[in-house]
Amino acid sequence: MGVGPSMKETTLHHFRDPLIEITRQDESIDLVGVAIIGSPQDNSQKFYGAERLGVLADALDVDGILIYAEGYGNQHIDFAAHMEELGKQNIPVVGLTFSADGFVVENEYMVNIIDLDKSGEAKETEIVGENTVSAVDTVRALRLLKKCLEAQFK
Repeated sequence: MGVGPSMKETTLHHFRDPLIEITRQDESIDLVGVAIIGSPQDNSQKFYGAERLGVLADALDVDGILIYAEGYGNQHIDFAAHMEELGKQNIPVVGLTFSADGFVVENEYMVNIIDLDKSGEAKETEIVGENTVSAVDTVRALRLLKKCLEAQFK
C-alpha cells in the first residue's frame, strides 16, 4: 500500500495542478492558501499534524476546505485524521483520494469523498499520473463544496 505510479504526480502536474488552478480562477471562491502536510510514519505524529491543520483552518476562519491525499493505505490514516479535525471545527470539507478499495480507517466526517480511481477496477494501473486529481475531479469537488456551504449557511 502507498503511492503507486498511477498516483504519482509529475513535476509538470505540480506546476499545473488543476486543484489549485481551477480553484483560484473561480471568482466565487476566495482561495486562502494551500497547506502541505507530510505523512509521518508514527501515528502520534499523524494525529498531531491533523490537529495543527484543524487549528490553522480555524484561525484562518475558512468557510470550507478541499483536501487531497496522494496514495492510499497508510496515507488514509492521515487523510481521515485531517477530515476529522476539520469536521470538529465545523468546517465543511471535501476529500479527493484514491479510495477504490475503501479506507483503512474511517470516521463520521468522511462523507464527501471523490474517488480518484480512473480505471474503475480498484487497483493500481501503473500508468504514471492516471489516478491523480484532474480538472473534472476539481470541478466536481468545488460543486460539492459549494453545495455543503449552501446547506450550512441556510
